[in-house]
Amino acid sequence: MKRIIVDYKKLTKDILDLLITQYPYGFDDEDDIIEFTLASGEIVEAVKVYTDDTIYLVKIGSKLTQAIKEYEEAVFEKDDDFTNFQDDHINDDETLEDN
Repeated sequence: MKRIIVDYKKLTKDILDLLITQYPYGFDDEDDIIEFTLASGEIVEAVKVYTDDTIYLVKIGSKLTQAIKEYEEAVFEKDDDFTNFQDDHINDDETLEDN
């Protein structure tokens, strides 16, 4: 299985989709984040994103968090399921009665 280190700048739509799907509530420092040292001596923190044949090690940091947030907002705006939502709520002026 291939392991590819990916910086937030090089995230594709597919990797972002996988990242959001595999970590819907964000990443937990203890369980999800791994730390390793590159040959250059740089210490990297990353999360693993799995496909059938590849493990992407996505570098984390504040810029990754911002990139995910912006991507989710763009997807939500594009796929806004609430445009056809029927508003069947009770007005504040109405009272509820027990039957």
